Amino acid sequence: MLYGHIETPRERVEHLLMLREQQDATGGFNAFIPLAFHPLNTALSQAAPTGGLDDLRLIAASRLLLDNFPHIKAYWVMLGEKLAGVALNFGADDLDGTIVEENITHAAGASTARGLSEARLRQLITAAGFTPVRRDAFYHSLEDDRP
Repeated sequence: MLYGHIETPRERVEHLLMLREQQDATGGFNAFIPLAFHPLNTALSQAAPTGGLDDLRLIAASRLLLDNFPHIKAYWVMLGEKLAGVALNFGADDLDGTIVEENITHAAGASTARGLSEARLRQLITAAGFTPVRRDAFYHSLEDDRP
């Protein structure tokens, strides 16, 4: 869900509730990924970017309302490394993965790293008090295959 542009807080909650209903009906979602809107170089460039508190509130509300979703992602590219790590304590259980060179969010003004190594992601997760798990796109653990 892209948020932080023209929607109201009420519309965010309505969106989450519709996702919850769809998940109850289908069980088709593996993860929910809240994506903070980055306004630079867009038609909405005058919009203020979301703040850390707003991002954490949405992740926490997502975890509470979407208890039927197996995973809530704190996408480090949009949140930044530190806030993504904090988000693990607000209901997120996934920071996404290593990325070699992210361009879409950076074209809209993201100031985060363009990519992170597995070692750095593991540090962020461990620093937040959690155990990192290497996984595939379907959330199957790959820890036994670790070199």
